[in-house]
Amino acid sequence: MTLGLFGGAFDPPHRGHVQLVRCARELLGFDRVIVVVAARPGHKSVETPPGLRAEMARAAFPGDEVILDDHARTIDLLRDHPEWQDAWFVLGADEFADFLSWKEPDEVLAHVRLAVGTRPGFPPERLQTVLDGVERPERVRLFAMEPVPAASRDLRADFVVSDVPPPVAEIVRREGLYRAHPGVH
Repeated sequence: MTLGLFGGAFDPPHRGHVQLVRCARELLGFDRVIVVVAARPGHKSVETPPGLRAEMARAAFPGDEVILDDHARTIDLLRDHPEWQDAWFVLGADEFADFLSWKEPDEVLAHVRLAVGTRPGFPPERLQTVLDGVERPERVRLFAMEPVPAASRDLRADFVVSDVPPPVAEIVRREGLYRAHPGVH
């Protein structure tokens, strides 16, 4: 069975997240995807409570398993789930460009393989720097995908309904999330 893992804060989950997982699933033939919502991400701040972010992730990824994770760092999560050994951990090029700053990146690669979605215009030298800096670059697979111009941080600052899947937009409306921003209707 081929397992894909996709982690993040998902504040909110957007069309770029969905496309990244869709492309990785098509390329690598995932039988199962687990979306891992970081309750308290160690690398960024979040505005929305963990339970609501998990609910939005379930809405964005129907049919996939969504779990709420209390680990602040990926390696700690992976150590607690040995059954995920050799799964594919999906991430975008921006996140991969910062991979060397993660807690124990070589240990992450000892547990899982990385499937990294790249987009036209992303500087290849940033990716190569990371590949040159890890012990096992053969455990990283880069794949091209069409860009989806959406970022969670930008959506929190100026929410655009069309940048999230419709079920996520409905939760945003229902809960009054991101209302301090002019783009929410």
